[in-house]
Amino acid sequence: MVVSISLVLLLLFLAAVFLRNGGLKLSHAIVCAMLGFLLASTSMAPTIYEGIAATADVVSGLHP
Repeated sequence: MVVSISLVLLLLFLAAVFLRNGGLKLSHAIVCAMLGFLLASTSMAPTIYEGIAATADVVSGLHP
C-alpha cells in the first residue's frame, strides 16, 4: 500500500508539471493514464466516482 500511495503521488506531481508545460506528448498521456489506473485501485475511487457523478448531475440540470 505504501508503494502504491508513493507512486500515485509521484504520478500526480508529474501530471501537474506536464499540465503546466502546456504540451501533451505521448509520454505525458501515458503518465496520466497510469495515474488514472492507480487512482482507480485506491480507496479514493468511490469518492472520485461520486464526485464526478454529482458534477455531471449538476451540469446536466443547468438550462441556459
